[in-house]
Amino acid sequence: MKRYLAEGLGTAALVLIGCGAVAVSGLGTVLGGGVPSGPLAILPIAIAFGFTVTAMAYGIGPISGCHINPAVTAAVWSAGRMTGGDALRYVAAQVIGAVLGAGLLVVILMGRKGGYDLAQSGLGQNGWGADWSVFSAFVSEVVATFLFTVVILGSTSKIGATPVAGLAIGITLLVLHLPFVAITGLSVNPARSFGPALFVGGQALAQLWLFIVAPVLGGLAAGALFRNRALAD
Repeated sequence: MKRYLAEGLGTAALVLIGCGAVAVSGLGTVLGGGVPSGPLAILPIAIAFGFTVTAMAYGIGPISGCHINPAVTAAVWSAGRMTGGDALRYVAAQVIGAVLGAGLLVVILMGRKGGYDLAQSGLGQNGWGADWSVFSAFVSEVVATFLFTVVILGSTSKIGATPVAGLAIGITLLVLHLPFVAITGLSVNPARSFGPALFVGGQALAQLWLFIVAPVLGGLAAGALFRNRALAD
């Protein structure tokens, strides 16, 4: 139970801080789903997500492994490092945590003077706008998630993580934001997409399928690669 509580807490923190960097600070716009409003907005958003993952990796990593992402759990399961039942319980905890994190962010935003219009200002949700095709959005999420989970699987094992694993994983997530955030807002995490979309509704919910399917496919592919004996633990 401690592991599932840790996964819920970590995912809630990721959504609250990462999406909060978009919504509270005003660094993002609804167009394309939380896509930064300018080039200078990309780096602080990337830092918020990347360093939150790093912090959680050291904070809850010794308890649960700090997946805080169904795509990561899918990769770990695909690599043969956890059972299917445990993976499903991890995903359930992550989704619940993401909803709680997004809900807490909404409560904070509603305290803004003059109120806060979720439909107009968004919640750092993922999505793609008229500038990008569904194909580009799908490919970018699969590729980004594959690269992200390759780093995670390579710096961890069944018996634990290397001392610098958390830093490597966080920096990888930060760097992945730089080329891909302008396309989809960069998800690589179905739970991170689900929480905000549930509260925003509309287009965010309509496009949510891509941010579930694509990251999971990327994670499964990375796990299958590591299941090979040449890359196994």
